[in-house]
Amino acid sequence: MGKCVAALIGIWALAAGPGFAACAPGAVELRWPGGGQARFTVEIADTDAEREQGLMFRDHLASSAGMLFVFDAPEHAHFWMKNTLIPLDMVFADQTGRVTVVHSNAVPGDLTPIDGGEGVAYVLEIKGGLAARMGIVPGADLRSDRIDQSLALWPCGQ
Repeated sequence: MGKCVAALIGIWALAAGPGFAACAPGAVELRWPGGGQARFTVEIADTDAEREQGLMFRDHLASSAGMLFVFDAPEHAHFWMKNTLIPLDMVFADQTGRVTVVHSNAVPGDLTPIDGGEGVAYVLEIKGGLAARMGIVPGADLRSDRIDQSLALWPCGQ
């Protein structure tokens, strides 16, 4: 990765700090051990049809964008890359917003199931390789207006 791209990601991660309004619709924020934070503008996939379509057939995803999959109840989640043209990172989280699994650089078109484990309530898909470059790991907290605030480890307004 070039120094310019690394600097832009660093600036973008810093910009995601306290200056942003908490839990803006269409936004997901993450914070992780070591003090890192990021904010992504997301599309929401909260119906069966939207979850099935996901990010298929897209040839580009900005580093500041993603898709948040919202499940009606926690489940054992499996994803695949059918008809997906770009590598993706998949960040699986439980109903509290705690990141439980991070799958990096899912291979475009691969039909091998990606196992997110039990109790998955949310999956954030972002540009492939970005989670590792930023330091997003299991144990990170995800914040969104789509998370039940009575359960959220990092509630809106904090």
